[in-house]
Amino acid sequence: MNEIKTYSEQTFESIKHVDENGMEFWYARELQKALEYTEWRNFEKSVDKAREACKSSGFLEKDHFVDANKMIDLAKGAQREIVDIKLSRYACYLIVMNGDPRKEVIALGQTYFALKTRKQELSEQEDFEQLTEDQKRLAIRGELTEHNKSLAEAAKNAGVTTTQDYAIFQNKGYQGLYGGLGAKQIHERKGLKKSQNILDHMGSTELAANLFRATQTDEKLRRENIQGKAAANRTHFEVGKKVRETIKELGGTMPEDLPTPEKSIKQIEKETKRIGK
Repeated sequence: MNEIKTYSEQTFESIKHVDENGMEFWYARELQKALEYTEWRNFEKSVDKAREACKSSGFLEKDHFVDANKMIDLAKGAQREIVDIKLSRYACYLIVMNGDPRKEVIALGQTYFALKTRKQELSEQEDFEQLTEDQKRLAIRGELTEHNKSLAEAAKNAGVTTTQDYAIFQNKGYQGLYGGLGAKQIHERKGLKKSQNILDHMGSTELAANLFRATQTDEKLRRENIQGKAAANRTHFEVGKKVRETIKELGGTMPEDLPTPEKSIKQIEKETKRIGK
């Protein structure tokens, strides 16, 4: 009988290391086993792709991939040197993004490292954890506005050209993330007027889930050069669904069950401007 494996955030937390400067890192050999690659040479292909992606993004490869060859013990007291690499959180993220998302542990890894990387970025930029809930909502909503522009461009390149096409495309993403609920149903569930934008009536956790849906769909459309409206719609739905599945695996609350804040983003912005004056 095959062993049934249970994956969780601990799958990756348990192999995390911290260096003398307090920086987190992961060893490639340990990540290889966690991601269930049986052979190093196959895993190394994903590492090489991640290195290229790192350079293409304008980051210094040496900041995220550090060679750390080590000696291992063999039979009868012999030793052999093997290749290993110290990986940053961002490097791990790039590696899992090149994995097969149909594998449960890869899908979980994609969400884990993406969310952790984004959280770290926000923390470095604005000491994110010290922000109030309203401030977090403003920060993530701003990010989502910018990423939706990029997503719209990626969708257009895939063949989603008209306003109606894009509305259908966006709806597919919501349906994947919200268990079949489209924009109209989410709108009704939140008790909003037709003129109100559902994104302006989400808490920081719900906004973060939608930000992840948008960024990962954008990257997948571009990375795989997906063409055709049907294929783009399917991709958006599948990414949304995968984010939903991972939230469930991590024990989170489904987005449609999260509370709707009393204040809209528009109200918070007005209050912020008034205080600024």
